[in-house]
Amino acid sequence: MDQQRCPAAHPEDPTPCVGPVAVTVLDAVNAGANGCEHHAARLLASLERGRVHALPDAPAGAAIRTFTAAAGIRPFCWVDGPRTEPSQLSGIENRARQGH
Repeated sequence: MDQQRCPAAHPEDPTPCVGPVAVTVLDAVNAGANGCEHHAARLLASLERGRVHALPDAPAGAAIRTFTAAAGIRPFCWVDGPRTEPSQLSGIENRARQGH
């Protein structure tokens, strides 16, 4: 059986959705995708100047949970290989390197 995934799930990301579609992730030019908190956080972590907004029927705190999770996720985290450049690290890892 083919498992349907949310629009925020990257085609190369092998993980399943976790929970219902609850948020919209927008990029710097306001292009967006709705997604479950899991895939939305992974998408947000892979964008520069991305934003997240809860959908009207989202569980309380969905956007802040997504935003917080994204800070600890490396961009395109489903891609293997060494990650040493700032653009390849999570926001939390970059802040730690800068001593903040």
